[in-house]
Order: sequence, then C-alpha cells, then structure tokens
Amino acid sequence: MYDHRHTRLTKLLNDGMPPAQVADWAGNSVPVLLATFARCVEGQLPDLKRRLEAAGDLPELPDAG
Repeated sequence: MYDHRHTRLTKLLNDGMPPAQVADWAGNSVPVLLATFARCVEGQLPDLKRRLEAAGDLPELPDAG
C-alpha cells in the first residue's frame, strides 16, 4: 500500500500540483513532503525557467564557453 501512495504523490508533484496541496492531501507538512520526494520530482525545471523568464525575474546567465 505504501508503494501506491508514494507513486501517487510522486505523480502529483511531477504533474505540477502545488506541494502545499499534495502535502495537505497526504497528511504531511510541505517540508516533510519535499524532503521525502524532492529527488523524485523531475522535468519541471525547463517550465519554471520559461515562467520566470516570461515574468522578467530570471537574470541572464553568462555563457559557459
């Protein structure tokens, strides 16, 4: 049963559900949820970068080369 819960919480986080909502549904605090599932969340960085750039809140990074 725990594996199913873990899978579902990971899927919700990977689908972009706000961590506060997932933590509430799981009966956990946000820090506990993120400490447990932070390494399971993937694929959101490009979307977050696009959203920050669109809002003008992300500074330009110098070229690495």
